[in-house]
Amino acid sequence: MNSINYLKSIVDCHTHSSFSIDSQMPAKDGVLSAINSGLGGLTFTDHLDLDYPKAENGESKYEYTFDFAARSKFLDNIRNEFGTGAKILKGLELGFQPQIVKQASEIVKSYDFDFVILSVHVVDKIDLCHKAFHEGQPKKQVFTRYLQAIYESVDKFDDFDVVGHIGYICRYVSYPDKSLKYADYSELLDMIFKKVIQKGKGIEVNTAGYFYKLGFTHPDFDSIARYKELGGEIITIGSDAHDASRVGENFGPVIKRLSEIGFKYVTYFENRKPVFVKI
Repeated sequence: MNSINYLKSIVDCHTHSSFSIDSQMPAKDGVLSAINSGLGGLTFTDHLDLDYPKAENGESKYEYTFDFAARSKFLDNIRNEFGTGAKILKGLELGFQPQIVKQASEIVKSYDFDFVILSVHVVDKIDLCHKAFHEGQPKKQVFTRYLQAIYESVDKFDDFDVVGHIGYICRYVSYPDKSLKYADYSELLDMIFKKVIQKGKGIEVNTAGYFYKLGFTHPDFDSIARYKELGGEIITIGSDAHDASRVGENFGPVIKRLSEIGFKYVTYFENRKPVFVKI
């Protein structure tokens, strides 16, 4: 990693445009932010969470989905507008639940996604953002169940490229220590990493932990080092940006740490194929 110029080949692999219900970021603003941050481009990984549970107040379900064909055409137009100035890729953040496997697989196969992140936002039909999932329960029990759900997602679903933000739950719990440390959950994390590697998939390093003032990425660097030690090679980097100002957030220091861990490349996906960028 000799120069900041390496960023010109890096793609922010986890961003949300206004096609995601929880984001107001115009896609064009995201592209401009990527360019202004010195990045080579970004992947729009808008949300698909089928059968999403009701809100805490019991009212209507969230609709974490979008018009896939309309977004594809919309992004084609933006690609034409920017030309070779930025790589603009069509991604999906797919929220796993066991009952949606067949329907989700059909959607992934039916559209021209470049990249699919497999994430867990809901466990046992409870939104992890809601205090109902953890309140009044020991942290070890709650985090163990969360990691079991991630392992289940990787084991039961095949149509994905990387596992998203392992440690996402840390954003929303109220424990004094919110960290999910490798040493505390080594058996389950090893199971997840080994299954990911066995399937020829990867993991992402999600920088949003800094935005949430946690002081660490998802997963943390000790867990990422273990993934590398087990033979993991595919790793993407994503900001999880829901507004343009956060595209590429903290990429410089995070990529430096990945290099120190021993990664020679970070990855992005185009046409569902990994592209390895030397760091």
